[in-house]
Amino acid sequence: MTDVTTLDATAQAELVRRKEVSPLELVDAVIERIERLNPRLNAVITPRYDQARAAAAGPLPGGPFTGVPFLVKDLIAAQAGVRFTAGSSFLGDFAPDHDSELVRRLERAGLVILGRTNTPELGILPTTEPRRFGPTRNPWDPSRTAGGSSGGSAAAVAARLVAMAHGNDGGGSIRIPASCCGVFGLKPTRGRNPLGPDVGDVMDGLVAEHALTVSVRDSAALLDATSGPDLGDPYWAPPPARPFLQEVGAAPGRLRIAFTTVTATGVPVHADCLAAVNDAVALCRDLGHDVVEAAPPVDGDLVTPAFIGVWSAGCAWQVELLARATGRTPSPEDFEPLTWALREQGRQQDAPTYLLAVTALQRVSRAIARFFVDHDVWLTPTLGEPPVPLGTFDAPPDNPLFPLFRSAAFVPFTPLANITGQPAMSVPLHWSAEGLPIGAHFVGRFGDEATLFRLAAQLEAARPWSPRRPPLS
Repeated sequence: MTDVTTLDATAQAELVRRKEVSPLELVDAVIERIERLNPRLNAVITPRYDQARAAAAGPLPGGPFTGVPFLVKDLIAAQAGVRFTAGSSFLGDFAPDHDSELVRRLERAGLVILGRTNTPELGILPTTEPRRFGPTRNPWDPSRTAGGSSGGSAAAVAARLVAMAHGNDGGGSIRIPASCCGVFGLKPTRGRNPLGPDVGDVMDGLVAEHALTVSVRDSAALLDATSGPDLGDPYWAPPPARPFLQEVGAAPGRLRIAFTTVTATGVPVHADCLAAVNDAVALCRDLGHDVVEAAPPVDGDLVTPAFIGVWSAGCAWQVELLARATGRTPSPEDFEPLTWALREQGRQQDAPTYLLAVTALQRVSRAIARFFVDHDVWLTPTLGEPPVPLGTFDAPPDNPLFPLFRSAAFVPFTPLANITGQPAMSVPLHWSAEGLPIGAHFVGRFGDEATLFRLAAQLEAARPWSPRRPPLS
């Protein structure tokens, strides 16, 4: 069973289908791994083992992942009767009375949900170190961040607690931890997966739902199972021409790939991250693609304040939304200093200022969209630095917003795909001399996950990453 738990989700599901392993045996094996490794990782913060065993022992839906264990990030996605914290003390033991549509689709796919994973408070930071639960540790080096905000899910997948786990992404929160933990992480096109029924949109379209996975085929098959508009959605992504799983292994053709290692904001990029891009450039050329150095015209002085304006308004909105759900009145003592300071900044914005920020981000989106007329894919570093030590984003008492501005050097590339709504992925192709994973970041056209899945599968075949296991696995 130990060997079975190291397989990807597609292979696990195939063993269940062939009755070589039962769902309950698989769930029990994964629970054993979580109980053994999670005390050192701190990836799973709300286990639900009894419910998972009951589900695995009973009839399961006949989906692509019947009987496969899965973890849900403790943010946005609600499960009826299961504690929902968003990484915050404010929510206490609040449990919603309904499932999110995404959770319904995950369970219809046959997945067995074993628990919920750690996240920074309200998903604000690119590291998973909430005051309430403590840090999730990187399985490659426990002194370093697993990334955020889907750091608990990424660490769980990297350590093979599960083969895939839920994540969401508002500024890189799937791709950042995917890079830090050496797993595959794709943020889909805006509107590809549903966010309801509680919300139809998060932060003017910045946030997308999906997962972190061991393999490319798992990501594609899961997106097939969960994607598509929900009733009443405010917008949705263009329907794919065929199932995403059919793109895995399909020839991508000779792609026109642009790459850059220069940030729009002017912050320097660490040598290890530069090396990861140069390595990816060489690999893409070896695979027959046309690769040129180019980047869309993005004004960092325009993007940064506009993004922070929308982000701070989103923080204030989240606090108010959670206050209404729980019937509680927020106070500074209930939240981390950064969260409260960002919430106050968001509340102080007037409506015209907020809409001007939205206008600025939409202007950037149009400039980047024009760039993709002549290029199929845009390659950048995923991060500006390798996984940083835990504590890097701690706020000094006199500067609660410090962690937000420190993040600018760590994540100078990923937020652009949230602004535009384009699909983007971090692919684990490179490891530093210190043995730390360094992802390469590929952005596709709006609605075109197909090209990214074709390219990712080609890269995975040329440079397999799943045999690489972190020490803490």
